[in-house]
Amino acid sequence: MSQSTAFHGSDLEQVAQYYHLPQEEIICFSANVNPLGFPAKTAGLVCQNFSRLMTHYPDREYTGLKQAIGNYCHISPDHVLVGNGSTELISLLIQSSGRKRAVQVGPSYSEYERELNLAGISFTTWFPKKEHLFQPDTDDLLDFLTAHNADFLILCNPNNPTARALSTDEIADLLEGCLKSDIFVMIDETYAEFADREVSAMSLVSRFPNLMVIRGISKFFAAPGLRLGYGASGNRVFLDHVKTHQNPWSVNSVAAFAGEHLFCEEEFIVKTKALISGERTRMIQGLSGIPALRVYPSDSNFLLVEILDPSLTASGLFDCLIRQKLMIRDCSSFEGLGTQFFRFCLMLPEQNTALLQAVQEFFAKSR
Repeated sequence: MSQSTAFHGSDLEQVAQYYHLPQEEIICFSANVNPLGFPAKTAGLVCQNFSRLMTHYPDREYTGLKQAIGNYCHISPDHVLVGNGSTELISLLIQSSGRKRAVQVGPSYSEYERELNLAGISFTTWFPKKEHLFQPDTDDLLDFLTAHNADFLILCNPNNPTARALSTDEIADLLEGCLKSDIFVMIDETYAEFADREVSAMSLVSRFPNLMVIRGISKFFAAPGLRLGYGASGNRVFLDHVKTHQNPWSVNSVAAFAGEHLFCEEEFIVKTKALISGERTRMIQGLSGIPALRVYPSDSNFLLVEILDPSLTASGLFDCLIRQKLMIRDCSSFEGLGTQFFRFCLMLPEQNTALLQAVQEFFAKSR
């Protein structure tokens, strides 16, 4: 069904309205949000302090929040900048970068292109090879940057929707090459905390002045409504420059307070990593048993899957599943992917099992 391609991963309202389904009954496998929900301990503390938080301005410097983030990421709080979601920080970084020619690694988040266009920065997209299972090759990427005389690189690591990631060591090699060519690198680590291996560049911020890492709490901590993001860079001059473009108090008191406690939720963090790791392995194994599918490796909390039967499409699968109140993401709208790709995030075990069985039934009937 072509209509499905217009739906964003979080467009529950539009999907429910189009299919005449109660929104609360749809299991959303398309928003990539932690299925454990917002941590209960922090939620309780927010509720207890809500009235006080609502009647006070937040600390203008967000000292406690930056300290909590620094402890969580094992970096100096002096390297931290906070914002109204990672989207604000992406916008601020791009708008204040002073760069002229960007390369983004695709297929990826459409907001990068929007902000580059608003900033008047020309850009092109480098696509990892499908035959390499969308795993980025740093040498190929560096050659592409040189060939296009780029001075700005945007990388989502792990990438959305491919779920592939460079390791920390590979990122260091990439940053070395970019530093020699005066290329500034923005790495969006929205999904890095879901990885089983070391893929974060946080440990590199003090080493590379041409780097800024950006994260949010929407996905891992299941808090898209709080609108809290944070960035890290060892380049103090650049951080101060970015901050001059930011409105004061861009993070509200409730979000700042919650953030100070979220990053200390050790039990929640461990439980999340164990759940995602186990379900990722189980769902890859289950879907790999369907001859009509290719399941790509994943370093994130979602899987990219390709339909190999040319007579079937992701939109057709979407239509079948949503009628069973299971909402996946048809990836047709991502540049570089076609009508055969779909993505879904890992939910609770019983929900994942329901999706797996429904997908198996769809392809069994299509033989």
